[in-house]
Amino acid sequence: MLNNPSKTGVGIVSISKSGELALAMASFLPNVKATAWINGNIANVLFPLHYKDIVFPPLPVSAEGIIVKDSGILDIRDALLDCMEEENRASVIPIERASCNFLFIVSEDDRNWNSVYYAEQASKILKAHGKTNYEVVTYPKAGHFLEIPYMPHYPSGIHAAVGQAVAFGGEPKAHAVAQVDTWKRLLEFFKKHL
Repeated sequence: MLNNPSKTGVGIVSISKSGELALAMASFLPNVKATAWINGNIANVLFPLHYKDIVFPPLPVSAEGIIVKDSGILDIRDALLDCMEEENRASVIPIERASCNFLFIVSEDDRNWNSVYYAEQASKILKAHGKTNYEVVTYPKAGHFLEIPYMPHYPSGIHAAVGQAVAFGGEPKAHAVAQVDTWKRLLEFFKKHL
């Protein structure tokens, strides 16, 4: 028997590309009760996302937003066009439909994409729809992959979708501290809402 039947449901942890998938699940599936989004996007990227008769087109990419560092590593943080521009709004996941709680975890030195901007936009969307079911946590010097504590920090690596070395950002110590704090926050978040 459950201690508190009102807290039953599914929780989702997402990072990077899985962020928009988690937001889509939270927006359309009623059993999702808690969604943790780590350095993700609020718009669909790379390929069309289908749900029943709805199709979210991928957010367009602009080569002009790519910076090649002296090392040859690409900084792709600003490669995606602005999802909030009218011509790109069809790519944005309708998170205002969701009834779950959100935890947006953001690294300010994410060089994979502009996670700070996407979290800000998610907050604005939810607030504009009268929602208070979200929290945003930021880490100033952390990079893109905030994984479980004590995983090695890697400031760059081969990006599967790009096929080249890209910058992920972050300073090793700050990134490690952020991973430990993120893990604690995730456990507290899911314990509270599930």
